[in-house]
Amino acid sequence: MPDVPRLGSGIPLVARGREMSRLRAAIDHAAAGSAGAVVIAGDAGVGKTRLVEEVGRIAATGGAIVLSGRCVDVGEAGLPYLPFAEALAQVRGRGHDEVLAKPALSMLLPDLAPVARDAAFSEPQRFVPSFGKVPGTEPRREQDVGQLQLFDAVYASLTELAAASLVVLVIEDLHWADSSTRGLLSFLLSRLRAQRLLILCTYRSDDLHRRHPLRPLLVELVRLSAVERLDLAPFDKTDAKAFVAALGEGGVDDDTVRRVAEQSEGNAFFAEELLATLSDPDCGIPASLVDVLLSRVERLGEPAQQVIRLASAAGRTVRHETLRTVGGLDDIELEEALREAVQHHVMVTSGDQAHYSFRHALLREAVYGDLLPGERVRMHAAYARYLGSRQDERGNAAGLAYHSIESNSLPTALKASVTASKEATRLGAPGEALRHLEQALRLWDSVDPEARPTDTDELTLLRRASWAAGTSGDPERAIAYARSAVKVAAKQTDPLLRAEASRRLAQSLMTVDGGEDEARTVIEAAWKEVADLPPSQTRAWVLAVQARMLRADHQFELAEERARTAVEDGRIVSALGAQADALATLAITAEAKGDVERASDLLMEARDLAARAEAITVELRARFYLGLNQYEEGALDKAVQAFDDGVRRAKSAGLSWSDFGLELRVLQVLVHYETGDWDAAEEAAEQPRGRVSNIVSGRLAATGLHVMVGRGQFADAERLIANLRPHWPLELQIALNSGAAGAAMACWRGRPELAVERVTEAVNWSKKVGGAWLMSGIKFGALGAAACADIAHKATLKRDEAAAAAAVAEGEKFVEHARNTANLGIPRNGVLGPEGRAWLARAEAELTRLHGRGDPDAWKAVVDGFDYGSVYEQALARWRFGEALLGADRRDEAQRELRAAHQVADHLGARPFADAVAQLARRGRVSLSEDGSVPRDTVDLFTPREQSVLRLVALGQTNRQVGEELYISEKTVSVHLSRIMAKLGASRRAEAVAIAYDRGLLD
Repeated sequence: MPDVPRLGSGIPLVARGREMSRLRAAIDHAAAGSAGAVVIAGDAGVGKTRLVEEVGRIAATGGAIVLSGRCVDVGEAGLPYLPFAEALAQVRGRGHDEVLAKPALSMLLPDLAPVARDAAFSEPQRFVPSFGKVPGTEPRREQDVGQLQLFDAVYASLTELAAASLVVLVIEDLHWADSSTRGLLSFLLSRLRAQRLLILCTYRSDDLHRRHPLRPLLVELVRLSAVERLDLAPFDKTDAKAFVAALGEGGVDDDTVRRVAEQSEGNAFFAEELLATLSDPDCGIPASLVDVLLSRVERLGEPAQQVIRLASAAGRTVRHETLRTVGGLDDIELEEALREAVQHHVMVTSGDQAHYSFRHALLREAVYGDLLPGERVRMHAAYARYLGSRQDERGNAAGLAYHSIESNSLPTALKASVTASKEATRLGAPGEALRHLEQALRLWDSVDPEARPTDTDELTLLRRASWAAGTSGDPERAIAYARSAVKVAAKQTDPLLRAEASRRLAQSLMTVDGGEDEARTVIEAAWKEVADLPPSQTRAWVLAVQARMLRADHQFELAEERARTAVEDGRIVSALGAQADALATLAITAEAKGDVERASDLLMEARDLAARAEAITVELRARFYLGLNQYEEGALDKAVQAFDDGVRRAKSAGLSWSDFGLELRVLQVLVHYETGDWDAAEEAAEQPRGRVSNIVSGRLAATGLHVMVGRGQFADAERLIANLRPHWPLELQIALNSGAAGAAMACWRGRPELAVERVTEAVNWSKKVGGAWLMSGIKFGALGAAACADIAHKATLKRDEAAAAAAVAEGEKFVEHARNTANLGIPRNGVLGPEGRAWLARAEAELTRLHGRGDPDAWKAVVDGFDYGSVYEQALARWRFGEALLGADRRDEAQRELRAAHQVADHLGARPFADAVAQLARRGRVSLSEDGSVPRDTVDLFTPREQSVLRLVALGQTNRQVGEELYISEKTVSVHLSRIMAKLGASRRAEAVAIAYDRGLLD
């Protein structure tokens, strides 16, 4: 038979040509400096491992560095970052050891450097502030410092390796990945750019039930442009037969090939096992695959079977030393048993030959499932005793907890779970810490009080569980554990313990909408506990948190009183973090009263104090509000500098994607968008991955929508808006940014009716917080009026007077909404800020468009209003100003304005805007170039045939007449017309003609 390509294991690679072509292309792209990733999905045994082994072999042959790691199943709480630890350990000895010289990597490779001290519980949790001043919304911390430093260290190591040669990183069995591994993987994949790096991941698709934690991650990953999904389907009948025939190397008869191919149902591993069994004359065809797998094991000698059964209780992989000690075997006896298992392909050696793995996970599962109940308990107890004597080794505490539970040793399981939670916390894995803490809490009441750990109690576990849930992006569970902690603390005699538990609950409640009222009640209870006590850390923080809430409720006087008291207490007991946090709150209240200079001074004091105390989160909070004040004052150059400095500070501290690190980045996107540095805005809007919640990630994505829409990336923007829509009830900023960007996009696409719908919905959301969202109310009033003006213009062209009148009436309501919103509250010294004045002027100018041609004086006021540094909005105003000047027959002035607008559009890469200016110039016969040439009379939106069809339809011809003139069928004309209407967003041919004329696509 013809030669068949084979993998290192000797298994033929059959019928995978298409998949290998895609993977070879991925290797080539990565080698050329275009980093990528391929997520390979398939059922257990379908051949995923064989495929990535072949890819690794090909890459290694070309000089690539191939690193691999595997996730393992050790119960519900996995080993944090295990596959990355395995992969990076393989760098040693390859001449690139210097890339591992990063302190944070000691979390993965403990012998590199001492692990940093655990400060997870040394300072109260911080929160992510909303951009703007929304009552009751304060920031929540999403990640701790250690985890983010680790993420950046792994990313930097891979990037440095990729500078030397192509790097192929293989992560297998993602379905067993712990939450920290999933977070780190997501972080890496979101940052693939120009590195010579290819990441290959595999997972079992048949293991992913509806609530499997890997599902939401996969949904997010496949949206990344650098990530490709490859579904490895089972062989069809023809390919299955070819595979079985290749396995048999021509020595298997056709009937056996057919039977094995049918029974394996296209699964490569099943076929291999079936054929191996059928080749033994002493074995018949088993009734199921489990029988086949067990029959393979039962052919071995009793010592080998016993070792295999013992290994199955350990998991997929087990160390030689572990088997020897747990089984009480001497080396010769164990080696003989393992040699037999390896020779019969039941187990394989891995790594440095000191580890043994089941050849396939299904084989281990079949063996483990066949153990008797008493046999399982006995084996797990043996493993627990072994791990209990080696608790200092990394990961052993988690394993000890698992084996102790399975062997019904609940006191040991409880102690090990507590230890494992601390270890996970030190490793920067709050998700794993939470799992262990939850396990400990489940065991707590089942363990005799005398046998419980002496270094903790239920209240401490609940508080830590609340912290872990909050930092791992699960605020609801954080609230639940905090509530339980309050109930337990109520039984304590120490008022500081009760107050601390209540403070934690209040902070948790502040992270979700609708929790403000309860948070106020809880923090009041905490204050009553400490009000008459002397200053303390707890009292200072209760006061600081209470001051935040009072400020959010606009109770400025009482908020200032509490904040000043927090500052005084903080100075007495050296609670510098609480002191700096209270100073920031004092600054915000001063700014709300119009004392901008004092607010700035207080924020700088809070920033410097927090920096001196190394309270980085408080420092970032102060930096955030300092930049926000400059932004709202219209000092955009200073705001750009403030947010850029803040982002750099967050990055230097390893907090690029933390709470205030993210908030600084959100405002960084906005100020760069405003000032016309769209490339910087796009870079800053890159999606944070890893241990960041969907809502937080959505906030940054929603902010980046403005650049996407401005540059005409409409398809991507529409998909993103749809994905963000479920988060509107949870985060108002997502709703406002999505609504504004979506409305602008609808207008650019000639669908002002949709723009009105989106503006109306966003306005309804903004009304929920009243005057706190002053700027949004004015802006949406202007945007709604603009959309209504477009609708009225279209209706006028179609001589639909009723529709035009309705649009004018609705537009007037939007203008009135902008006026009323501006009068709800003046944030600074009785005068609107520059941005507010500019948008109010825009609303008034749009009112003139509603009633006919725009008024040049009104639009001149808009141009002047945005002169504080808002480059794009001022250019848009110049476009409408030029339109109004053309209507007033002031062509020279119109030419100057349109040229200036077009230059900005061209510089920004704002294609829809540039096209609109060019169309207006063409219709007005105005030159945009220095040589005086008028834009060419072409329609780029349509194909030449579509242009011809549209022109004839505009002349009133029927489809049949158009077909006769163009020598095409009537059906083809209908197809062209459907495409034209789809591009214009029209539902009827007459509407398509009107839209095309309005947009300058027809004369």
